[in-house]
Parts: sequence; structure tokens; C-alpha cells
Amino acid sequence: MDEFYIGAALLLLLTMAGGLVRVAVGPSPADRMMAAQLLGSSGIGILLLLAAALGIPALFDVALIFALLAVINVAAFTRRRVDEGSGA
Repeated sequence: MDEFYIGAALLLLLTMAGGLVRVAVGPSPADRMMAAQLLGSSGIGILLLLAAALGIPALFDVALIFALLAVINVAAFTRRRVDEGSGA
């Protein structure tokens, strides 16, 4: 089962590589933000898979912290977009 977890983590790592291209090229700031969210979600998934495969429970805590930071990141991005749209 550990091999499956490691393989799934590698697949998520490949999706992160595709997301990096979208962050660099993305046609709009919203596309770039969604790609950044993909990177965060994939990173959390990789941490959870590695925690299960390697038996390191501290990685579960790190994944939880990353998930909480992702929420703050979206709130900050949304707030910034609203402030730019108001003309202030």
C-alpha cells in the first residue's frame, strides 16, 4: 500500500508542475490564483500521502497548517481584487 501512496504523491507532483506553468503564463490574475490554489491543494495531498506511507504523523500537522494558510491566502486575494475594483 505504501507504493500506491508514493505513486499517488508523484502523480500529484506532476500536476504541480503543470500548475507552475499556469502560474507563470496564466492569462489573468484569477487564473494564476487558481493555479496557486492547485499548488497548495496538491502540496497538502502530497503531505498527507507521505505521512501515511512513511509513518510520520507530524506531516499531518504540517498539512493542516498549510490548509489553514490556503484559506487566508484566498481571503487576502479576494480582498485585494475587491479593493482594486473600487477605484480606491
